[in-house]
Parts: sequence; structure tokens; C-alpha cells
Amino acid sequence: MASVNVLSPVWETLSATSPAPPVWVVLGAAALALYGVVDTKTWRTTRHLVTLVHEGGHAVIAVATGRQLDGVKLRADTSGLTLSRGNPQGLGMIATAAAGYPGPTALGLVVTVGVVSGHLAATLWGCVFLVAAFLVVIRNLFGVLSVLVTGAILISVPIWAPSAVQAAFGYLLAWFLLLSGTRPVLELHRERHAVTDADILARLTGVPRTGWVGVFLLIAVGGAAAGGWALLGPTVWERLPG
Repeated sequence: MASVNVLSPVWETLSATSPAPPVWVVLGAAALALYGVVDTKTWRTTRHLVTLVHEGGHAVIAVATGRQLDGVKLRADTSGLTLSRGNPQGLGMIATAAAGYPGPTALGLVVTVGVVSGHLAATLWGCVFLVAAFLVVIRNLFGVLSVLVTGAILISVPIWAPSAVQAAFGYLLAWFLLLSGTRPVLELHRERHAVTDADILARLTGVPRTGWVGVFLLIAVGGAAAGGWALLGPTVWERLPG
């Protein structure tokens, strides 16, 4: 009975639902997230989160397909590297190489479902758990610092922020993840001086790198459109002036 009493407040917090924030909060979060993507100076900082999610996508799919994950490195220049061992030509390797660029969009859609359904606390704590789990596979100092800073920001919101701030942050996080999926793909298209995921996939599948860039771009734009529509929602459309 004691364990039930201890877990009861935790369950109540995670299962609690919250109402949708005012329209201006949803639109303001969208505008701020867009600024964090398109402003070059700001992007140098916010892109670290995108890299973390990108490499997290590689890592999750590597483990899910049975590959042995050796570790992840996150660098100060916002680049990253995920190392895994297994069949160098199989479907697992293809899926692992393809999982990075769609990562922010995929996580953005998951966060979107959480905040739109009102399960804000569970969504934020789920993100905290993912970041904490990712810390185990980091293999360089900057990567550890990057994950710790990200985790500290995420955990501070559900613990100390009032409900209105939590709602704004949840929508900001969802918008940013959705909108940030496109810019790295455009950067990938211009990259010609390094071996990229698209180059690896071209070698593994025979599909040209431009084809993979197109696939990544389609996923990013389509995911952002679908997630954005859900975040705005019928209630927002109905409450817009005019």
C-alpha cells in the first residue's frame, strides 16, 4: 500500500490533462520557433538540439534493428557522429543511416500529439527521460555537456514553471522540432565536402544522393504541415479574427 501511495501523485501528474492555451500563445510559440530556425545567429545555438535529436534517431534505429551501438559524439560545431556495428550492407544499416534527418520531424509529431491531446506533463517528462537515456551513449565531453544543458532546461519546466509557462514551452518545443526539420536538409543539399548520410544511402541503395535529399525534404515539409495543422487545430482556426 505504501508504494501505491507514493506512486499515486506521480501517476496523477503524468495522467493529468491540461486545456489548450490561448490562440496568441500558440501563434507566438510558432513565431518564436520559426525565428529560432531562420535566424542564422540563433540557429548556431538551437541547432545543437536538432543535432541531438538527429543522432538520437540514428541510435534508436540502430538498436531497434539489432545493430550494436558503440556510442554517439556531439561536437561544438553542431555536427555529430553515431557509431554502430553490424552488417554494413543490410536493411538495418540502411534504416540507421536514413533515420537521422527525419528524427526532429518524427519527435516533433510525437510531442505534437502529446500537447494537443492535453497530456503536457507526460510529454515533457517523456522528453526528459529520452535525454537522460541518451546520456548513457555519449562518448565525448562536449556531448555530455550538451545533453546535460538540454536535460536541465527540460526538467526545470515541469518542476518549477507554472502551468501557463509549461503550455507555452510545450507548444514551442513542438513547433521548433517540426520547423527545424527542413533547414538541415537544405544544408545537406549544399554540402559537398564531407561524406553525408545521403552519400552513404546512395552507396547502399543505388538511389542518388539527390533522391535521398528529396525524400528527407518531403518528410520534413509534410511532417511540419501535418503537425502545424494539428497544433493550430479547429479551435484556433475558429477563434482567429475574421
